[in-house]
Amino acid sequence: MRLQGKTAVITGAGSGIGRSTALLFAAEGAAIVIADIDTAGGEQTAAEIRGQGGGALFIACDVTDEDGATSMAAQAAEAYGGIDVLFNNAGISGIGALHEVEPQVWEREMRVNVTGVYHTCRAVLPYMMERRSGTIINMSSSIAEMGVAARASYTASKGAVLSLTKAMQVDYAPYNIRVNALLPGTILTPFVERYVQASEDPEAAVAAIKRRQLSGELGRPQQVAQAALFLASDESSFVMGSPLYVDGGLVFGKQV
Repeated sequence: MRLQGKTAVITGAGSGIGRSTALLFAAEGAAIVIADIDTAGGEQTAAEIRGQGGGALFIACDVTDEDGATSMAAQAAEAYGGIDVLFNNAGISGIGALHEVEPQVWEREMRVNVTGVYHTCRAVLPYMMERRSGTIINMSSSIAEMGVAARASYTASKGAVLSLTKAMQVDYAPYNIRVNALLPGTILTPFVERYVQASEDPEAAVAAIKRRQLSGELGRPQQVAQAALFLASDESSFVMGSPLYVDGGLVFGKQV
């Protein structure tokens, strides 16, 4: 029970990595606030947690909406008496080289992936600062540290999240608030499944993705959830402003 007595807000917990993390955090004793624009998915995650004897509250929330994020944080703090962990997991991913990315696609991705983190952090931080305690986990990506073809907008947004994480840690260390980033490789999420199925040759697409990672496999949402659990728990009390790679060797390894 590594999160016993803690309250964790997880954005985008209606599916994929967010759902796996919510289920794991609940199993480790945390009360979970599921903040998602997907009502059906969010309610399903909450129902699964409650069905296993855990505490969960779903709050419909669009992270691009400042008032929505503020209301979500207030509801979470009121329901559970405070917020101990914020996992900024909600995000979207665009495809294309820079000249192929339409302005509205670029702006939407930045609003969700970067401004969404700003809104939720700004809404939650006052509760953590008042208690002088808290942990924030920001979802970046391993491609923030490398070049990947046809992912210009996504790479830019996740690079911004990684830089923001480091700046936040400096500002909030005096409040005993830790801020770290997760940098996954290619994880078998609903987005990746849709991307593969939309390709001309899904089997070849999967094989190409696997070859990029030394593990030779796609990552699983549960593997990222385990890394998030470490950052959320007191076991990582000396980890501050750090990128944690969960990428199967994508960034720092290459087979020749």
